[in-house]
Amino acid sequence: MSALRFYLTNSIAKKQVMGVTGLLLCGFLFSHMLGNFLLIAGKDAFNQYAYTLTSNPLIYLAEAVLLVIFLSHIFMALKLTIENKAARPVKYYMKQPTGRGSTFASSTMPYTGMLILFFLVMHLINFKYGDVYMTTLNGMEVRDLYKTVIDYFASPLNVGIYVLFMITIGIHVSHGFWSAFQSIGFNHPKYMPAIQFISKLYAVILTVGYSTIAIWCHVKGGM
Repeated sequence: MSALRFYLTNSIAKKQVMGVTGLLLCGFLFSHMLGNFLLIAGKDAFNQYAYTLTSNPLIYLAEAVLLVIFLSHIFMALKLTIENKAARPVKYYMKQPTGRGSTFASSTMPYTGMLILFFLVMHLINFKYGDVYMTTLNGMEVRDLYKTVIDYFASPLNVGIYVLFMITIGIHVSHGFWSAFQSIGFNHPKYMPAIQFISKLYAVILTVGYSTIAIWCHVKGGM
């Protein structure tokens, strides 16, 4: 049996792939948030950061790897969701208590995941492929992505929608982060409560961090 066939047919393997890719995406979300905080440092600092990333030839490889990770996560999530529904076609009229329990975050994972996918597409359209302005930086003409972001968040509606999506990401991550450790086999009763706490804290940090940047951009744009 090939490795690919094994991961496509074995439910444990699929959960492991989804867990590992989920953790990698969590890491990307945090690093991307830190980069976005350079907006607060000023126009030149953020544009220098953006130019350094986009001018590096390895950016295409990094984007390709990130795309593979994201698509793998989505594919495994969809496959597991479909298989779980097929295995239990009739919904229970009453939820039975389980040892693990069910939370709002865990029961809405497929829905928050779909919303995040929609948000990602819109995010790329609005920023990566959004309005293009040019500015001078260290004697070079570069894209003024700072202005693109500030102009976008000048609209209170855009800020509100963005914050709602950040809350959605936070809900998804609050369950997905610790669940990923469980999927890869790290499920010791001594450490899991701490991991669950870190998961919720991490979700709050992402939600508050990204939302703060959007609100700051809105206030800055109004000055």
